[in-house]
Amino acid sequence: MASKKSSARSSDRRGDIVMGMLPDLIGFNLRCAQLVLFQHFGATVGQDGISVPQFGTLLLIEANPDISQSAIAEALRLDRSTLVQIIDRLENRGLVVRHVSPTDRRSHALQLTDAGSETLAELKQRTVEHEDDVASALNDDERAQFISLLKRLYGG
Repeated sequence: MASKKSSARSSDRRGDIVMGMLPDLIGFNLRCAQLVLFQHFGATVGQDGISVPQFGTLLLIEANPDISQSAIAEALRLDRSTLVQIIDRLENRGLVVRHVSPTDRRSHALQLTDAGSETLAELKQRTVEHEDDVASALNDDERAQFISLLKRLYGG
Protein backbone atom coordinates (compact mmCIF):
# COMPACT_ATOMS: atom_id res chain seq x y z
CA MET A 1 0.00 0.00 0.00
CA ALA A 2 2.88 2.35 0.73
CA SER A 3 4.14 2.16 -2.86
CA LYS A 4 0.72 3.09 -4.21
CA LYS A 5 0.56 6.10 -1.90
CA SER A 6 4.08 7.26 -2.76
CA SER A 7 3.43 6.97 -6.50
CA ALA A 8 0.24 9.00 -6.10
CA ARG A 9 2.16 11.62 -4.13
CA SER A 10 4.92 11.80 -6.74
CA SER A 11 2.37 12.39 -9.50
CA ASP A 12 0.91 15.25 -7.45
CA ARG A 13 4.27 17.02 -7.16
CA ARG A 14 5.73 19.86 -9.16
CA GLY A 15 9.36 20.11 -8.23
CA ASP A 16 9.35 20.08 -4.45
CA ILE A 17 5.77 21.33 -4.13
CA VAL A 18 2.95 18.93 -3.35
CA MET A 19 0.17 19.97 -5.72
CA GLY A 20 -2.71 18.53 -3.71
CA MET A 21 -5.90 18.34 -5.72
CA LEU A 22 -4.81 20.87 -8.37
CA PRO A 23 -3.80 18.26 -10.98
CA ASP A 24 -7.38 16.88 -10.87
CA LEU A 25 -9.08 20.26 -11.43
CA ILE A 26 -10.29 21.24 -14.88
CA GLY A 27 -9.53 24.92 -14.29
CA PHE A 28 -5.94 24.28 -13.25
CA ASN A 29 -5.30 22.07 -16.26
CA LEU A 30 -6.96 24.55 -18.62
CA ARG A 31 -4.81 27.34 -17.21
CA CYS A 32 -1.61 25.28 -17.61
CA ALA A 33 -2.57 24.42 -21.20
CA GLN A 34 -3.46 28.07 -21.90
CA LEU A 35 -0.07 29.24 -20.65
CA VAL A 36 1.75 26.76 -22.88
CA LEU A 37 -0.40 27.70 -25.87
CA PHE A 38 -0.02 31.46 -25.36
CA GLN A 39 3.75 31.18 -24.84
CA HIS A 40 4.09 29.10 -28.00
CA PHE A 41 1.84 31.53 -29.88
CA GLY A 42 3.97 34.46 -28.74
CA ALA A 43 7.17 32.75 -29.83
CA THR A 44 5.83 31.67 -33.23
CA VAL A 45 2.74 33.43 -34.55
CA GLY A 46 3.09 36.55 -32.44
CA GLN A 47 6.81 37.00 -32.91
CA ASP A 48 6.13 40.45 -34.37
CA GLY A 49 4.26 41.57 -31.26
CA ILE A 50 0.77 40.34 -32.17
CA SER A 51 -1.04 38.95 -29.13
CA VAL A 52 -3.72 36.28 -29.10
CA PRO A 53 -6.52 38.87 -28.55
CA GLN A 54 -5.13 41.06 -31.34
CA PHE A 55 -5.09 38.08 -33.69
CA GLY A 56 -8.69 37.20 -32.78
CA THR A 57 -9.70 40.81 -33.37
CA LEU A 58 -8.07 40.84 -36.81
CA LEU A 59 -9.82 37.59 -37.73
CA LEU A 60 -13.22 38.96 -36.74
CA ILE A 61 -12.68 42.21 -38.64
CA GLU A 62 -11.64 40.27 -41.75
CA ALA A 63 -14.69 37.99 -41.56
CA ASN A 64 -17.08 40.86 -40.68
CA PRO A 65 -16.10 44.12 -42.41
CA ASP A 66 -17.56 47.16 -40.61
CA ILE A 67 -18.02 45.17 -37.40
CA SER A 68 -18.43 47.30 -34.28
CA GLN A 69 -16.01 47.31 -31.36
CA SER A 70 -18.76 46.17 -29.01
CA ALA A 71 -19.58 43.18 -31.24
CA ILE A 72 -15.93 42.13 -31.19
CA ALA A 73 -15.73 42.56 -27.42
CA GLU A 74 -18.79 40.36 -26.98
CA ALA A 75 -17.57 37.68 -29.40
CA LEU A 76 -14.11 37.49 -27.80
CA ARG A 77 -15.49 37.82 -24.26
CA LEU A 78 -13.42 40.93 -23.56
CA ASP A 79 -14.47 44.02 -21.68
CA ARG A 80 -14.87 47.08 -23.90
CA SER A 81 -11.96 49.01 -22.36
CA THR A 82 -9.58 46.12 -23.09
CA LEU A 83 -10.81 45.96 -26.67
CA VAL A 84 -10.30 49.71 -27.13
CA GLN A 85 -6.63 49.22 -26.17
CA ILE A 86 -6.33 46.33 -28.63
CA ILE A 87 -7.87 48.38 -31.45
CA ASP A 88 -5.64 51.36 -30.57
CA ARG A 89 -2.55 49.14 -30.91
CA LEU A 90 -3.72 47.65 -34.20
CA GLU A 91 -4.62 51.09 -35.52
CA ASN A 92 -1.23 52.51 -34.47
CA ARG A 93 0.46 49.70 -36.40
CA GLY A 94 -1.56 50.59 -39.49
CA LEU A 95 -3.44 47.28 -39.54
CA VAL A 96 -6.96 48.53 -38.77
CA VAL A 97 -8.97 51.68 -39.44
CA ARG A 98 -11.99 53.00 -37.58
CA HIS A 99 -14.72 54.92 -39.31
CA VAL A 100 -18.27 55.92 -38.54
CA SER A 101 -20.56 52.93 -38.79
CA PRO A 102 -22.83 52.96 -41.83
CA THR A 103 -25.66 51.56 -39.68
CA ASP A 104 -25.11 53.41 -36.37
CA ARG A 105 -23.45 56.82 -36.46
CA ARG A 106 -22.78 56.57 -32.69
CA SER A 107 -20.35 53.67 -33.09
CA HIS A 108 -17.17 52.91 -34.98
CA ALA A 109 -16.98 50.35 -37.73
CA LEU A 110 -13.69 48.54 -38.21
CA GLN A 111 -11.90 47.44 -41.33
CA LEU A 112 -8.52 45.95 -42.12
CA THR A 113 -6.07 48.07 -44.05
CA ASP A 114 -4.14 46.53 -46.94
CA ALA A 115 -1.23 46.07 -44.53
CA GLY A 116 -3.63 44.46 -42.07
CA SER A 117 -4.84 41.99 -44.69
CA GLU A 118 -1.27 41.10 -45.66
CA THR A 119 -0.20 40.71 -42.04
CA LEU A 120 -3.24 38.60 -41.21
CA ALA A 121 -2.61 36.27 -44.16
CA GLU A 122 0.88 35.59 -42.80
CA LEU A 123 -0.42 35.21 -39.23
CA LYS A 124 -3.03 32.68 -40.35
CA GLN A 125 -0.36 30.54 -41.99
CA ARG A 126 1.78 30.67 -38.84
CA THR A 127 -1.29 29.84 -36.74
CA VAL A 128 -1.90 26.63 -38.66
CA GLU A 129 1.69 25.62 -37.95
CA HIS A 130 1.33 26.68 -34.29
CA GLU A 131 -1.86 24.63 -33.88
CA ASP A 132 -0.19 21.61 -35.47
CA ASP A 133 2.78 21.95 -33.11
CA VAL A 134 0.79 22.35 -29.90
CA ALA A 135 -1.66 19.59 -30.81
CA SER A 136 1.00 17.18 -32.08
CA ALA A 137 0.29 14.77 -29.19
CA LEU A 138 -3.30 14.37 -30.44
CA ASN A 139 -4.55 12.60 -33.54
CA ASP A 140 -7.23 14.31 -35.67
CA ASP A 141 -10.13 12.59 -33.88
CA GLU A 142 -8.73 13.45 -30.44
CA ARG A 143 -8.18 17.05 -31.49
CA ALA A 144 -11.76 17.37 -32.73
CA GLN A 145 -13.07 15.70 -29.57
CA PHE A 146 -10.96 17.98 -27.36
CA ILE A 147 -12.31 21.10 -29.08
CA SER A 148 -15.84 19.72 -28.81
CA LEU A 149 -15.42 19.06 -25.08
CA LEU A 150 -14.04 22.55 -24.48
CA LYS A 151 -17.00 24.07 -26.33
CA ARG A 152 -19.37 22.07 -24.13
CA LEU A 153 -17.68 23.50 -21.04
CA TYR A 154 -18.15 27.11 -22.09
CA GLY A 155 -21.37 26.67 -24.03
CA GLY A 156 -19.80 27.43 -27.43
